[in-house]
Amino acid sequence: MLHYSFEDMRQIDRSTLGNTVPLELFRTIRLIGLNQGLPLGGKGTTLTIGRKIGESLPVSSIEDLLHIFEELKIGIPRIVHSDERRINIAVEDCFCKGLPSLEEEKMVCDLEGAILEGAIGRILGRKVSVKEIKCNVTGHDHCEYEVKL
Repeated sequence: MLHYSFEDMRQIDRSTLGNTVPLELFRTIRLIGLNQGLPLGGKGTTLTIGRKIGESLPVSSIEDLLHIFEELKIGIPRIVHSDERRINIAVEDCFCKGLPSLEEEKMVCDLEGAILEGAIGRILGRKVSVKEIKCNVTGHDHCEYEVKL
């Protein structure tokens, strides 16, 4: 079975269209294809995918992870709380910024949280859990994740 690495994903040879795709395509895949098209909003799928992506990122510290989050234009992360039991990471300018607000309290950025979970778990060498506690689409100013260590 063929296995790709994160470094393989950086090998881009598109001379005409370059190395980017429109945000609306990503949103469509995530929110219409996965969230609306799969059972339970695709949550199991996005969590599995996100953790795998996080584990594959070439990072060795949480600072590296925050840097690559911004480099990949996932969002602009910052630590808003940190102690021995948890870390809260706010993400400004997330992919969902600007979408119409949902009437229900449904968070939509579970993939990003799972990426954090996979990467932080690998960095720390132990299981961590990440939960999205704020989301732009529910009216918050930013998305925020609680990382339980």
